[in-house]
This record gives sequence, C-alpha cells and structure tokens, in this order.
Amino acid sequence: MAIGSDSVSSLTSEITAYLEQKGIELTCCGSLAGEEADYVDAAHDVAEAVSAGECDQGLIFCNTGTGVTIVANKVPGIRAALCPDSFSARIARLANNANVIVLGMRLTGEMHAKEIVDTWLETAPSTEERRVNFHRKTDELDRRYRKDPPPAGD
Repeated sequence: MAIGSDSVSSLTSEITAYLEQKGIELTCCGSLAGEEADYVDAAHDVAEAVSAGECDQGLIFCNTGTGVTIVANKVPGIRAALCPDSFSARIARLANNANVIVLGMRLTGEMHAKEIVDTWLETAPSTEERRVNFHRKTDELDRRYRKDPPPAGD
C-alpha cells in the first residue's frame, strides 16, 4: 500500500504503525518518507505508485482530504475516495471500485480512522453485474477525457 501525507501527525504515525502491525507492506510518500512535500506532491506520489502498479492501493492523509482527492483523481486509473466514516469506505470499495482511500486528519480521530481503514481493507470491489457495469462506464469516461485508447478486449 502506498501511503502519504504532507505532514506527519499523531494520526499518520498511529495508522502507519497499525497497518504495519497488520503485516501490510507500505511504500511511504511525502512527509511520511521523510521528504518535504506539499499535499499535491504527496497525493501525486501515492496515486502514481498505484497507477503504475507498484502498489495495489493507496492511503492519503490531508487536513480535510479534499485537495488530495482532487489531485489523486487526476492520475489515470485512480479512483480516490474521501472516506469520513466506515460506511463511505465500504461503499467506495464495493460500489465504486476505489483504489485510494483519503482520510481528513482534522476530521478523523485515531480510533475512528482504524475502523475506516479496517472496513476498507475488509471490503472488495463488487462482482455484481450492475456495479461492474458502473466500473466499466467510469473507466470509459476516464479514457475518453484522457484521450487514451481503450485497452485490448474492450
């Protein structure tokens, strides 16, 4: 999992340690990698790692989460979702096939963040036909506006 932030906080430290305790291999980006980074840099680095296939999923921290969500979603193939609660995390994975979760540091306490992350990790994208169709349509819009050719077999 790629994980990044523009600052180190008790929340970022706690969640990083929590994920490592779960045995999740982390690729740290931005301030979590000891680099000076603003939110644009941190979000881009996480999104790029996921888009390039270096990591299966990403987690980005931001004060509110809005800025990094916007930035991450500019990277081809990224489906970043700001998840203020467990229900949002579940639906982001299940219904939206999100591959990057965003947590607002000013809005989310440590205990709550752990619940959100656990829900995210325990939920897989839906294989239900109607939702898979939503995923396909979303991917097509992504390709159309990026002017990318469709992948073979589409």
